[in-house]
Amino acid sequence: MVITKDKLDVRIYPTTKEMSIAAAAQVAERMKTLLEKKDTINALFAAAPSQSEFFRQLVNYKDIDWNRVNAFHLDEYIGLEQNAPQRFGNFLKRELFGQLKFRNVFYLDGSNVLNEECKRYTALLKEYPIDIACIGIGENGHIAFNDPHVADFQDQEVVKAVELDHMCRQQQVNDKCFDDISKVPTHALTLTIPTILSVPYIYCIVPYKGKAKAVYETLNGDISERCPASILRTKEQTILFLDKDSASLLEEVTYL
Repeated sequence: MVITKDKLDVRIYPTTKEMSIAAAAQVAERMKTLLEKKDTINALFAAAPSQSEFFRQLVNYKDIDWNRVNAFHLDEYIGLEQNAPQRFGNFLKRELFGQLKFRNVFYLDGSNVLNEECKRYTALLKEYPIDIACIGIGENGHIAFNDPHVADFQDQEVVKAVELDHMCRQQQVNDKCFDDISKVPTHALTLTIPTILSVPYIYCIVPYKGKAKAVYETLNGDISERCPASILRTKEQTILFLDKDSASLLEEVTYL
C-alpha cells in the first residue's frame, strides 16, 4: 500500500524482510543516480536493531561504487567505553560500515570532550553535506536522539548533547541492547532535527509492533515536538517504510 500524508510518502509491506528489500532497492537506486551526477556522495545512517534487515539487503548492492560514498551516523551514546558493543559506531561497523568499502566513515565519539566533539562533527557535516539519509523512528517518536523533551524543530545547533528520556532508554532494553535500564546511558550526542531535514532524500525504515503507536502519531497527530517524527510530513522526497506490525494501528491498510 502507498499513501501520502501531507508531503510524506508511506509504503506498507506484509513483512519486515519485504519492507527491507524494498527500502534497500530505493536507497540503492537513489545512490546510483546521485553518483551519476557527483564524484562522491555523503550518506547518513541510523543505528538500531530495527535497521538490521535493511542493512543485510543494502550490502547486497555490490554495483554501487561504495568507494565514492562517505558515511556518517545520526547519534552516539555518551560515556560508553570505546569497545562497548552497544556503541552505535561499533554496531554500524559490524552491520554495515565494515561490510562495504566506503570512501570514509566518520564516527561520532561520545568519549571526547562534548563541545569539541560537536564542533568537530559539525565541521565534517559542513564539509561533506549529506545527500541521502536512512533513519528510523523510536518508540517515543524520536528521530535520532531528539526525544520529545529535547526536540526542537527550529534548533540552531547542528550536533548537540542531550538527555535521554525514560521511554527511549527503556527501548534500548526492549531491543536487547542492554540487560536493564540502569546500564543504559542517560545522555547522548545527536544530529538535530533541522540537520536531518536539510538532507535532500530521506528514507525512514520502521518495522515492529513496538513502533506502531509512534507511527500512528507520526501520521495522524499534530506536527509537533511531542512526536518529533511528525515533522517528516513537511518534507518532500521522504519515504516512510512500514511493515504489517508497525502499521497495525493504521486503518484500512493493504500491503504492497
